[in-house]
Amino acid sequence: MVFEAPSIVFAAAGVAVFAAAVLPRLLRNVPVSMPLVFLGAGMAAFTLLVDLPDPDPVRYADFTTHLAEVCVIVSLMGAGLAIDRPPGWKRWATTWRMLGVVMPLSMVGLALLGLWGLGLGLAAAVLVAAVIAPTDPVLASEVQVGEPADDEAGAEREDEVRFGLTSEAGLNDGLAFPFVYLAISLSVLGASPAQWFPQWFAVDVLWRIGIGVMLGFGTGKLLARIFFSAKHGSIRLAEHSEGFVALAAVFLAYGVTGMVEGYGFIAVFICAVTIRAVEHTHGYHRVLHNYVDQLERLLTVIVLVLLGGAIARGLLHGIGWREVLVALAFLLVVRPAAGLIGLAGGGTGPRDRIALSFFGVRGIGSLYYLGYALAEGDFGGQAEELWAFIGLVVALSILVHGVSAGPAMNRLDRLRNRRLRQRFGDEGQAPTPTV
Repeated sequence: MVFEAPSIVFAAAGVAVFAAAVLPRLLRNVPVSMPLVFLGAGMAAFTLLVDLPDPDPVRYADFTTHLAEVCVIVSLMGAGLAIDRPPGWKRWATTWRMLGVVMPLSMVGLALLGLWGLGLGLAAAVLVAAVIAPTDPVLASEVQVGEPADDEAGAEREDEVRFGLTSEAGLNDGLAFPFVYLAISLSVLGASPAQWFPQWFAVDVLWRIGIGVMLGFGTGKLLARIFFSAKHGSIRLAEHSEGFVALAAVFLAYGVTGMVEGYGFIAVFICAVTIRAVEHTHGYHRVLHNYVDQLERLLTVIVLVLLGGAIARGLLHGIGWREVLVALAFLLVVRPAAGLIGLAGGGTGPRDRIALSFFGVRGIGSLYYLGYALAEGDFGGQAEELWAFIGLVVALSILVHGVSAGPAMNRLDRLRNRRLRQRFGDEGQAPTPTV
């Protein structure tokens, strides 16, 4: 009996989809994450099934970029809908520290590693720093908040580590974009600030961020009105539990913002947070989030299997000890050190600071940024070299964080629950303390 390739692909797809549904529950108390399983599955499939085409991100650059783009924006919507804590300067203090201090320090450290450790030019080093610095909203489910709460105490129960990493991932993908554009400008115009700074600061920083914030907020307000406040009952979508309209929010916010050259990633997340803030305890938020979460998992499976296949077919060819050391230095030294510096003196406890600093998961957003920059800039034929290094960092992050996230978060949860019981008794209800 001969098994044809299309039949094998369909059967494998069925297994993968089923696994995406059950693995998060099966792996809850095991030091293995769902992304790690599917990355390994992709490597095994493309090693054993030699007739499958090579999922080469250099050869299929447009497909890779757009697939990663869709996965990220869907994930950003899910992250925004899941956050129970209303926006505010003090309430989101951890987020502002992560964005304003931790991410810039991480970029500086990685750019220097790129220049001195990898021997990259200035433009390529800045690109690598901008691509890898953001915490990924897609692959960090083990260290992010869960589904929306349907009571007023949800924001108080939201622990600081999961909230901080979720809100950071929701916003820093968009805030890394100015530095991706900076790398593109450096690659095309050269290092002289007179050639690129005025345009970059006025357009890529002020205009694109401002438009992303405004249109994300405006789109969220409009859709929240349709979801919850429309006068005609047949239009008030919250009464009909239609979860797929979350895609309308994703595509509308992203598309409208992109039409006027704003940052769609920022717009999507702010749109989701704005919708979440309206009718805060309404069960429809959970319907929207669950639909987005399921779609995100399916897209993540596709991306990770293809990434594993690319690694199996030679994506990391040419990677040497220098690249491995630089990747590990960023994941294990630069990001944690930047996190501890940025969070020092804040409201988080020492264990929370360590977790927030360490679990800066790198992932699918990095793949999108790299593909976009290589298509727009001129990096001197370094596409294969850059793809190899970014693929290495993402794979190592999936391995390191995937193995450690479950046990670490379970440990933190047990410590929090123990302190709550000691302070309030077995039946007490109180805000989650920092650990």
